[in-house]
Amino acid sequence: MSIVLTSPLAATVCIQTLPVLSVMSQILLERRFATTSCQTGGKTAVPFHMRPTIPLVRQRTLGIGAQSLRMPTFGQLRPLAASAAEPALACPHDPDQLPHLPDPRPRPAVDTGINVQKYVQENYTPYSGDATFLAGPTEQTKKLWSDLERLLCTELEKGVLDVDPSKPSTITAFGPGYIDKDLEQVVGLQTDKPLKRAIKPLGGVNMVKAALESYGFKPDEEVDKIYSTVRKTHNSGVFDAYTDEMRAARKSGILTGLPDGYGRGRIIGDYRRVALYGIDALIAAKKTDVKHNLLGVMDEEKIRLREEVQEQIRALGELKEMAKSYGFDLGRPAQNSREAVQWLYFGYLGAVKEQDGAAMSLGRIDAFLDTYFERDLAAGTITEAEVQELVDHFVMKLRIVRQLRTPEYNALFAGDPTWVTCVLGGTDANGKPMVTKTSFRMLNTLYNLGPAPEPNLTVLWNENLPQAFKDFCSKVSLDTSSIQYESDQLMSRLFGSDYSIACCVSAMRVGKDMQYFGARANLPKLLLYTLNQGRDEVSGAQVGPKFAPVRNKDAPLDFEEVRAKLEDGMEWLASLYANTMNVIHYMHDKYDYERLQMALHDTFVRRLLAFGISGLSVVTDSLSAIKYAKVTPVYNEQGLMVDFIVDGSFPKYGNDDDRVDALAEWITSTFSKQLSKQHTYRNSIPTLSVLTITSNVVYGKKTGSTPDGRKKGEPFAPGANPLHGRDAHGALSSLNSVAKLPYSSCLDGISNTFSLIPQVLGKGGEAERAANLSSILDGYFVNGGHHINVNVLNRAMLMDAVEVSEMGLRLCTALCGGLLFMSTVRVWIRPYMRRVTCESPVCFALPVRMDPQS
Repeated sequence: MSIVLTSPLAATVCIQTLPVLSVMSQILLERRFATTSCQTGGKTAVPFHMRPTIPLVRQRTLGIGAQSLRMPTFGQLRPLAASAAEPALACPHDPDQLPHLPDPRPRPAVDTGINVQKYVQENYTPYSGDATFLAGPTEQTKKLWSDLERLLCTELEKGVLDVDPSKPSTITAFGPGYIDKDLEQVVGLQTDKPLKRAIKPLGGVNMVKAALESYGFKPDEEVDKIYSTVRKTHNSGVFDAYTDEMRAARKSGILTGLPDGYGRGRIIGDYRRVALYGIDALIAAKKTDVKHNLLGVMDEEKIRLREEVQEQIRALGELKEMAKSYGFDLGRPAQNSREAVQWLYFGYLGAVKEQDGAAMSLGRIDAFLDTYFERDLAAGTITEAEVQELVDHFVMKLRIVRQLRTPEYNALFAGDPTWVTCVLGGTDANGKPMVTKTSFRMLNTLYNLGPAPEPNLTVLWNENLPQAFKDFCSKVSLDTSSIQYESDQLMSRLFGSDYSIACCVSAMRVGKDMQYFGARANLPKLLLYTLNQGRDEVSGAQVGPKFAPVRNKDAPLDFEEVRAKLEDGMEWLASLYANTMNVIHYMHDKYDYERLQMALHDTFVRRLLAFGISGLSVVTDSLSAIKYAKVTPVYNEQGLMVDFIVDGSFPKYGNDDDRVDALAEWITSTFSKQLSKQHTYRNSIPTLSVLTITSNVVYGKKTGSTPDGRKKGEPFAPGANPLHGRDAHGALSSLNSVAKLPYSSCLDGISNTFSLIPQVLGKGGEAERAANLSSILDGYFVNGGHHINVNVLNRAMLMDAVEVSEMGLRLCTALCGGLLFMSTVRVWIRPYMRRVTCESPVCFALPVRMDPQS
């Protein structure tokens, strides 16, 4: 039986046979073991995924129909000799080859004593049991959520439910707001009404005006005057400093999605500190830093940091004032479960009142909150139903976080996302699982409240996590498609045990690292620039330097020449990209500084500068076509290559073929090395992601035809996925290709979207399918994968979501490191769904997003 999920807008997965997908041993025994010997320093190193110290896959029997296979153990695996025709790939996931991330932070003269990680490590209670202890929604929860659902439906119809155009948002700008004060166990809203949005003009007053007008609201003249003539904004500062080259790159789309007109986000405050220490102690710690740790030579950096810390202290005071308006004293530590949840939420609420960052992530809270829950449960002062009610109400508040965005922003990010990313599970400093009952409780909100894209629940997957938790995660994925998974085995080696995820795939230590978000570079467009002497293939404008023309204009392209030209292009683009980021983040720190979020960090932080690439599979397949087939350019009257004639076949990325997968590895590694050579703002450490969020359609529309056969305007694949329809050798081969991408070169993350229908995981019951999915995840991450979204949908469900508004609000789809409601793209995808969704019960299309003008 052949099951093919096809769509030019989908992360396509082709499942050739049912038993192949269901048995994880196939991943470990497939063709990729022809390259499992890696030469390191004259010795043969056993790759990480074959080392006996970390079991590959638990040994047990999986059965599909009449067929039953036993999972392999380490002793059963034997690497094959590498092919003489192709060099063996490097071993990017060998822990010895993972880079050392420097920590340039100075050691403070006086320790402030802030150490949440130590508290969690010493007090959390691991849980290895199953989900039978979980409680359903209380009557209060049902009533409160029903009230919110009515508001959400109204918001869906209007686009924006309400907004105050005259009051710039600050931590204390709005008085108390409630959904239903008598029902809420966790209180606090961004404004004075649920789903009412606020303006944040510090990012850019023109952005605020455009967003207001697009939803029928009149901009306030006084606000416009103040932020145009009195108070400079981030957006104004950036464009004052941009060079002509930066502006041209932005306009052409070779650098796209730059945070120069909206809040950068991707900064995770350690909101646990509010609950554990209270605001008074946090202010005292910051004052200690000012008095003792920020002395000496007053250079520019130290002067700036002293000023920033004073702003942090003011923000903490404002947070305390905001909480007081709701009747709470945040000056002291939280004393019980209810206060721990409320205090932590107030910390996050203050951040989203003050900032509208592209990703306002929550952090790592499950084990922390569980310490309070377990203590109160043991004392008999709270019941399990009351604990779940607290968690449900907390999550409700996270689900209704809203920011005012322009239509262009929503087009770029497919809907109305906030990326309230919350990580669950993982392992502690001793390598022991950090799964707690609250890890289960957070996932249980997807049943008690229904599926939702926010908070962006992210499981830090480790093969050593309790089997019951892994299978429960798989069950929730099968039921809701609302979880993403990331490799704790990779990230904990570099970021320790107290790290979290910003946005989608960006790891950082909570309260000790921060990130400067850098959007993405369009590598297929860069390839075309190097072939067209730096001219844009769409507009004809001279954007890049005048690269040398190809040696033989009328002959098929030469692989070595093209690869050398692309490497030269990467050198140019890396320099331009880094300089552009330096301008953006200098201005954001100057005019739109994240006072409260940074107050919930150590004063001395490690800064990461997150670059990104889009179109990896397009440029990879283009190089493969040039190398293994004959690719002849087609020129227009201006002498621009505008199309390509491909004669012959070529290996395509996504089929576990080392010939082409090695090219993808070369692209990411080479661009990462070029970025590492650049000067970076505030000594930030450059990292790289293969992540497009949901912008692969927008990027594709800006890019001409490419040598792989993709035509002008056609979308890229999302993230690190193969291009649509090209992964023809099965889902496991597709997963293997993505898993080969070196995390060592892409420390900002490698996103993979995986879509399938329930029947693919077995014809048995729910337990069998969940266990099979758990095995797939085990194998993928042991094999070196970093991230995966899992969509488990069927045709009838998708069509209901397209046709019925209420259904769209209850159906999530996971896309390239994020989630969204189907309702947010329903109006765009309906015609497309009708056109491509086949009638077979085992074939459906999962669109990533459709531009409304397509």
